[in-house]
Amino acid sequence: MAALTVIGTSRHNPQALFPTGSCRHILSTTRGGGEPVAAEATSWQKEQVSRAYVHALSTQGGYTLCDWNVDKDGVDVTLRSGPWMVDIQLKCTQSPRIVRGGFSFDLDVETYDKLRNPDRSAPGHLALLIVPPDIGQWVTHQSESIILACHGYWASLHGLGGASGGVTTAIHLPEHQQLTVKAMGTMFDAARRMTNPAGRGVN
Repeated sequence: MAALTVIGTSRHNPQALFPTGSCRHILSTTRGGGEPVAAEATSWQKEQVSRAYVHALSTQGGYTLCDWNVDKDGVDVTLRSGPWMVDIQLKCTQSPRIVRGGFSFDLDVETYDKLRNPDRSAPGHLALLIVPPDIGQWVTHQSESIILACHGYWASLHGLGGASGGVTTAIHLPEHQQLTVKAMGTMFDAARRMTNPAGRGVN
């Protein structure tokens, strides 16, 4: 049975995403002469690869994943661990905007306000998935594994201040906050603090 491997890279070297050796790309795009070309992905393809990434991590971490089919609350997926939940808005890009210390993404103000709402029952997060510029290199097939070439970063928006813009607001995603199984554990720690703040139940 083929295994799924998720690989990452340095933000300064996107080419490190691309597997080498005897790998075979599942999807390839070429010109008439056979020369490969970069292919811009559609929004639904970016959405689906983001969900696949989060699904793989949450499965490894033992978290239940709820995949919402309507994004009216600014949430694409919800993770659950026992009584605690974490809400995540997923974004995906082939051309990330690199800033000092990480990345920046312009999130629409409506979604931002929903995710930062202090009255939420679950903390809201933004996750930014970065994929290779060429969609043909997103997935490679080896004899014993399927490699998903993407990496992600996250930011907690719960309780933040008002938006800096009228239409979109820039969200900083620190380079050290990679979206990993360990990071999901950190998100759940915040969810526990929300539902059981210090002092509750103490006489």
